[in-house]
Amino acid sequence: MADAVMVADTLEAVASRPLNAVPRTLARNGLIVTRTPLRISFAGGGTDLPAFYLRHAGAVLSTTIDKYVYVTVKRHDSIFGSPIRLNYSETEQVNRVEEIRNDIARACFEFLGADPPIYMSTVADLPAASGMGSSSAFCVGLLHALHAWRGEHPSAGQLAEEAAHVEINMLRRPIGKQDQYAAAYGGFNLLRFLPTGGVSVESQQLESAARMRLFDHLMMFWTGVMRDAAEVLAEQSANIELRIAELSALRDQAEQMQSGFCNRFCMAEFGKALDVGWLLKRRLASTISNPRIDAWYERARAAGAWGGKLCGAGGGGFFLFVAPPERRQRVRAALSELCEVPVQYEPQGSRLLTAHLE
Repeated sequence: MADAVMVADTLEAVASRPLNAVPRTLARNGLIVTRTPLRISFAGGGTDLPAFYLRHAGAVLSTTIDKYVYVTVKRHDSIFGSPIRLNYSETEQVNRVEEIRNDIARACFEFLGADPPIYMSTVADLPAASGMGSSSAFCVGLLHALHAWRGEHPSAGQLAEEAAHVEINMLRRPIGKQDQYAAAYGGFNLLRFLPTGGVSVESQQLESAARMRLFDHLMMFWTGVMRDAAEVLAEQSANIELRIAELSALRDQAEQMQSGFCNRFCMAEFGKALDVGWLLKRRLASTISNPRIDAWYERARAAGAWGGKLCGAGGGGFFLFVAPPERRQRVRAALSELCEVPVQYEPQGSRLLTAHLE
């Protein structure tokens, strides 16, 4: 049912690796395209923050979905003038890596020594700052593309830890490690965050019928509210000593859900567990919910959803609900002002779609 993969590398090991041991970008033409999945987490969010798991151990149950971040890297032609061009929600044309405004792109280029001239573009299936792990998926996908550009084939564990190093150590973001591991490994996993700093990835080998039943009961709605997860997580980190009981309960819930999936899980019980988890999560920081979010949640519950939660840190983004198929239309009607986004299972993590090197 579950295959465990122990990752020996840690943020400290990645950070201590001398940069002069990392070969410089190869001077070659070609085109690299990566596709990296987004994720939804069911339980344990917040226990992947180092302020918690380095003392108490953490666990998150999550799955990747059929929504992606695409990254393209290619040699930039000198005819365009500036040797570095980036296209994302903005366009940047700069002369040096340190001039790049996009924090993740700049840090990834610095970490792997990406020399100009170089072109990078990225596009995602869902909005940024929406609780789906898109920033970490972009980081994993860009690192994957840059490694491929150099003719290297990193493991999922290497990509996850390097992305965590970029975001946590280099950029000093107050985030955890679940998103990087979900994006790099893909699939339905119980992620255990160990006091040693290592991570155990336990792949949940659900049968096809069980996965279909799970996703047939999931409903996801876009609230239209984009928020900075770092602000929410910074408050969570500051509150950890006051919320040990809640975080421990969320960690235990992730493990209990995983056990339930191993034993012919009941969707009604799963949905009700999400409801319990959401009530716990709301207590971790004042910015996780607000009256408008609470009203949407109560309307969905009154329409027949067993339970649900905001994806990611909270404060906005996507709402995930679990509802019986016969009540889905009632839930849609209750949340008619929100946009429903159908999702399905994605078994793979970050992958190369194109790798043409000359």
